[in-house]
Amino acid sequence: MLECLLNDRTLVPDDESARPLECLYRNRSIQVQTLFGVLTLKRNYYYHTMAGTGRCPLDQALDLLRGCTPGVARLICRAAAISCSYEDAAADLLAYGGLELCGRNFGRFVAEATPSLLQAQASQSPSQGAPIDIMYVSEDGTGVPLRRAELMGVKGKQPDGTARTREAKLGCVFTQTITNEEGERLRDPDSTTYVGTFEGCRQSGILLRAEALRRGYARAKTTVYLGDGAHWIWENARQNFPDAVLILDFYHGSQHLGVLATALHGTGPAAQAQQSQWCSAMKATSSAPIISAAQSILEAGRHGMTPERIETIEREIAYLTSNLTRMQYGEFLAKGYFIGSGVVEAGCKTVVGRRLKQSGMFWNKQGGEDILALRCMVLHPKFQDIWEARLPLLQAERAKAPRWKVAA
Repeated sequence: MLECLLNDRTLVPDDESARPLECLYRNRSIQVQTLFGVLTLKRNYYYHTMAGTGRCPLDQALDLLRGCTPGVARLICRAAAISCSYEDAAADLLAYGGLELCGRNFGRFVAEATPSLLQAQASQSPSQGAPIDIMYVSEDGTGVPLRRAELMGVKGKQPDGTARTREAKLGCVFTQTITNEEGERLRDPDSTTYVGTFEGCRQSGILLRAEALRRGYARAKTTVYLGDGAHWIWENARQNFPDAVLILDFYHGSQHLGVLATALHGTGPAAQAQQSQWCSAMKATSSAPIISAAQSILEAGRHGMTPERIETIEREIAYLTSNLTRMQYGEFLAKGYFIGSGVVEAGCKTVVGRRLKQSGMFWNKQGGEDILALRCMVLHPKFQDIWEARLPLLQAERAKAPRWKVAA
């Protein structure tokens, strides 16, 4: 019945006139995958003799993507992004919807769908509503295994200086307006959205700012930027969120206190006790008391320390000193701010790791970029809006695209 409906030209017109230099071929067949099974669609095909390309206006009007209806295409995008692999995605669609699809083609499907979805996402207007008390933004990176050819010339941590992975940058935006029964701060349910890229630090910052603007950054009374201490993270904050409150992840800072305590007291109970005491003091105030205490211990015992030990102590003191303004934890907690970057760190595992770091996976850079961007969009609560916005953009792009270049 559906096949008869779509092939009835009195109900579904397909009567566009051929343009200059186009040849019209009628009733060209295509197998179309629908939610109800495969049907045969017969439509007009227009071949441009100079461009050497063809078009099917009915395919564009029906928004067919690689021979699939929009409903099937949206399911493929979701399954490809959520399932552990393309083969698993095909198996899931077969089990849940009886759709017999080839997983080997999902990568091509993702490559074709993602660019238009990214354009649609970029076109989304900022959310409207009441002012946002606190908006959080955070960034982190995690290595993803790429094919050997994609890593040629990339510096890495292997003994010979080569790399086995390429770092994917992940950013997140979320809000906090509620507390639990004990008064502890809670992240707002379903408020976290992600952006990801392999393109590098600066592009990650641009994407994160764009997402924050869509989420209502302009309405935020306070913006808090959480990071783990990497230089590129704070540089992104300076460029894209100059008015944000910068907070170094407390647990990352605590690890540095552990290194400092061990360098000062050696391994054993004394170092552990010192780290615990310093962590409590830092959480109540800042890292300033620890800096002063460590400097005093260093000066008192410098003559009995090895150069390597002194270098470690001075490095950790310099780290605490350079991050002093980002480690005012007593003040941050009094104002009700989160002091941990666990949301984005968990995102590196759930958003990136569960999809791109499965056993035996080795991506090419563009394929990884596409699936990471698609996964972030599919996990977005407004994915349906993004999907619906892509068709008008595609139609506008096709309307202004030239069919051929005039020879010089």
